[in-house]
Amino acid sequence: MQSAFTLPSFAKINWTLRILGKRGDGFHELFTVFQTVSLHDTISFAESGALELTCDDPAIPVDGRNLILKAAAILRARFGVAQGATIHLQKRIPSPGGLGGGSSNAAIALIGLARLWELDEGIDIHSIAAELGSDVAFFLYGGTALGTGRGEEIEPIEDKDEPCMLIVTPQISVSTRDAFGEINAPTLTNEARNHILSVCREEAGSLDPRLSVLTNDFERTVFSAHPEIENVKNTLLDLGAANAALSGSGASVFAVFEKEETRQAAIKALDLASTWRKFAVSTISRNKYREALHLR
Repeated sequence: MQSAFTLPSFAKINWTLRILGKRGDGFHELFTVFQTVSLHDTISFAESGALELTCDDPAIPVDGRNLILKAAAILRARFGVAQGATIHLQKRIPSPGGLGGGSSNAAIALIGLARLWELDEGIDIHSIAAELGSDVAFFLYGGTALGTGRGEEIEPIEDKDEPCMLIVTPQISVSTRDAFGEINAPTLTNEARNHILSVCREEAGSLDPRLSVLTNDFERTVFSAHPEIENVKNTLLDLGAANAALSGSGASVFAVFEKEETRQAAIKALDLASTWRKFAVSTISRNKYREALHLR
């Protein structure tokens, strides 16, 4: 095994995100269509006697609050690992931003550390991923996938291929907890849950990123609380995007363009909005995702 290596930690968007209702355990039942995109952080792993995390972004905590170290701690305890590791996170995904950066980092930490510590490839890291957060399990798959339950139940579907996309992140911090708190969701019965999921699955089966209505149930409350985020979406549509939507609970908005020329013109126009971060991205298929992570 390599004693030192580097892996990409890709961002995600949500083609759709539906909040179906409240569950008996107090969480919300979700239905979402996840998608990995080319924007990514980079995580480097190396052998060490101690366990240490560093990051090039001083705003990112490098103590026990970071999901990378939480993932490492659970992995060590679960499989009796005595070794440590030096881990360096090169951050590019906005945090917070609704792009799953922390969840992606946690999943890649599980994959990378299992490799560094030479753990059996057949070990179950999915249960650890579910412990760490709702989106973490998705990043063990990549590509396009359905997420149900709290988002941790993953079902890969046919990949969507969109080469000309743009992600715009205004300098606004949206609390996911607060965003959920503003949603007035009914308590779900099993019968209602199964019916709604059936309808959502049917809609997901015919999803066209350029033509379908990209529904994110957070948009109403997040846009109301933060009008600038709604302005980002409207600006992208005005600049020629075929479609646009909030990702996760925000503040990032993604847009799909039909032509590279239109995307480039939009990027140039957005240079005037100096506080908005812009990322030209494309979708990453499940095969490309696995290749990038050297997964069999």
